[in-house]
Amino acid sequence: MGQQIVLTLPDQSTRNYAKGVSAYEVALNISEGLARNVLSAEINGEIWDIGRPILENSTIKLLTWRDDGGKSTFWHSSAHLLAEALEDLYPGIKLGIGPSIKNGFYYDIDFQSHNFSAEDFPKVEQKIKELAKQGNTFRRTEISKAEAITFFEKKDDPYKLELIDSLNDGEITFYTQGNFTDLCKGPHIPNTNKIKAIKLLNVAGAYWRGDEKNKQLTRIYGVSFPKAKELEEHLNILEEAKKRDHRKLGKELELFTFSEKVGAGLPLWLPKGNALKERLQNFMREAQTERNYQLVSTPHIGHKNLYITSGHYEKYGEDSFQPIKTPKEDEEFLLKPMNCPHHCEIFNFSPKSYKELPLKIAEFGTVYRYEQSGELNGLTRVRGFTQDDAHIFCTPDQLLDEFKDVIELVIKVFNKLGFQKFVAQISLRDPNNKQKYIGSDENWNKAEKAITQAAAEKKLATVTEYGEAAFYGPKLDFMVDDALGRSWQLGTIQVDYNLPERFDLNYTGPDGEKHRPVMIHRAPFGSLERFIGILIEHTGGNFPLWLSPEQYYILPISEKYHDYSDKISKLLNNYDICGLADKRAEKIGRKIRDAESKKIPIMLIVGEEEKKTNTVSVRIHGEGDKGKMSIDEFVSFFKQKLAE
Repeated sequence: MGQQIVLTLPDQSTRNYAKGVSAYEVALNISEGLARNVLSAEINGEIWDIGRPILENSTIKLLTWRDDGGKSTFWHSSAHLLAEALEDLYPGIKLGIGPSIKNGFYYDIDFQSHNFSAEDFPKVEQKIKELAKQGNTFRRTEISKAEAITFFEKKDDPYKLELIDSLNDGEITFYTQGNFTDLCKGPHIPNTNKIKAIKLLNVAGAYWRGDEKNKQLTRIYGVSFPKAKELEEHLNILEEAKKRDHRKLGKELELFTFSEKVGAGLPLWLPKGNALKERLQNFMREAQTERNYQLVSTPHIGHKNLYITSGHYEKYGEDSFQPIKTPKEDEEFLLKPMNCPHHCEIFNFSPKSYKELPLKIAEFGTVYRYEQSGELNGLTRVRGFTQDDAHIFCTPDQLLDEFKDVIELVIKVFNKLGFQKFVAQISLRDPNNKQKYIGSDENWNKAEKAITQAAAEKKLATVTEYGEAAFYGPKLDFMVDDALGRSWQLGTIQVDYNLPERFDLNYTGPDGEKHRPVMIHRAPFGSLERFIGILIEHTGGNFPLWLSPEQYYILPISEKYHDYSDKISKLLNNYDICGLADKRAEKIGRKIRDAESKKIPIMLIVGEEEKKTNTVSVRIHGEGDKGKMSIDEFVSFFKQKLAE
């Protein structure tokens, strides 16, 4: 009998297998159905091909289409199939990279002298389907650096040669399916015939390796599925997403705009959008006041040394805006990339006693980061954004309770805004790459333990991701599903033992000695800009009544009733019900249609009968007429709708 290894399954049960067993053989040992559906396997936290031999005791998770890792493998393999089809149809092209992404894949192509546009998608899709039906196996080959260079020199592919240049012998692998071979570390699905449906979605320009100094390549985006029905469902969702696109609705609803004269990635909030933003901030202010937070305000810039002390400059200096030089020699400032260093200095303003802790300071602080122009995307990726930032300075004994209190605040935000489905991601540091982080193992272990325990005690549904921690501490990230089933990261809580050390923060304990506080970073909204962009798409612009910038329109049927409309507006303003009268010289049908298209929650129609009886005819967006009401009846009705 050959040497045995022990494999630990996700339920912590163990199985013994011969050394060199593959994940596919493990799946087959469990059930034939699982073996038919397994796409890849997570071995000791790393995703592998299912045919790769396992040579040591390992943890194993078999990945199917239901798993994110399985989808990622499927889409990565589809990118290779796209590249194979393009090489066949457009001889002489040069290949960049072709990874899986959140919902599909892309491949960056240098088409050389060939012309390519979205009009070419159908023939490329047809070629991909032909190749997929061949059922070619994805074969992994370990190859020397010299062999890899020779292979791509023959193909005259400068992009692959550049990638190989940064690799060493022993870490280079090729993958081959059919007549196509690519530089790739994998993993891939077993064979091409698992790809039953594929759709190319759009084409865009992308600088090689994201550097604007490099050549612009053609990036082709696509998505694929193991069943045609799933592709059809996905395309329906994409159509609905187009209707809900926050950039489109932001313009139609007059919420925000951008100006090249102001600068890319710097949103301008229009009156209605600013009203919505203010309502969100007021909601958070009230929630924070209940929890004894104190509001502070800090400058939009900070001395470069501040961010050197915090460690942000070392980690993010290249992604920041260029330093602001002053007439004073060697004096430089930065646009504020983070609020936390400023808040550390506020803590240091005066000596602190343990009796003053926890100290909770909050700020709607605007920060700035230089995102590449190709990565900017409406409100969801900008260069200037406002965080609902707060930092809790507490004793180690207070940490767990304070962390759980923040979890409750985050859940309150989600419930208020209709985000019902979420998973909490415990984001830990990469144990194999600790140089990415600052601080001692002892502090990291304490912080990670606190987050894991708090999430368990609050009975959160969680996943754990290694390598996703902030450079100064682990965090709890909330992954929220929107109305279309898309997952977004909204809200984060972080435990930090390191910044208090770097800024030499301390408090006097009951023993009269100096002690180091623990710092909790939290932002339930995260970036207000990004949160609002996601909220627009989640609601389709149909905001909750309490959040709507304009809660009602009064629609007089003619000019004769403008005075009565003004009277109603004044009465409603006394109840903090916000809206306006549409006094345009338009027929009432047109006014109703326009109010519906602007997604105004409530329409109050007034004419001769309403004026005589001191009433309004109430119409609800998307629901229709609700009959006549007196002003008092309408106010009660409004309050009831507000509470829903």
